Amino acid sequence: MADLDVSDVLRDLGRRIAELRTGARLTQDQFSEILDVTVQYLQRIEGGRENLTVASLVRLANHFHIHAADLFAAPASRAAPPGRPRKHPLPPKEVAPNKRVAKAKLKR
Repeated sequence: MADLDVSDVLRDLGRRIAELRTGARLTQDQFSEILDVTVQYLQRIEGGRENLTVASLVRLANHFHIHAADLFAAPASRAAPPGRPRKHPLPPKEVAPNKRVAKAKLKR
């Protein structure tokens, strides 16, 4: 059996939790409120940056009505999920240099 890399396991676990959350049609904000954790903590879990306790894993599994071991099933995709959509679209590339000039003028 190959050695497991902790960061890979945490990443896959986080993506699996995110899959289950989105499958339940919950936002991170809604799910964090249900779990009584901060959105930032949930984001760290889903990003694979939190090493969860067994108690936390059981709470998550209970919420989804699955066995805790099912949280370790491979996620449907190992690709990084897209980030938050931008509030305002980026300006066209040819406009970007003018923006830098405007910032330079403000610093003077």
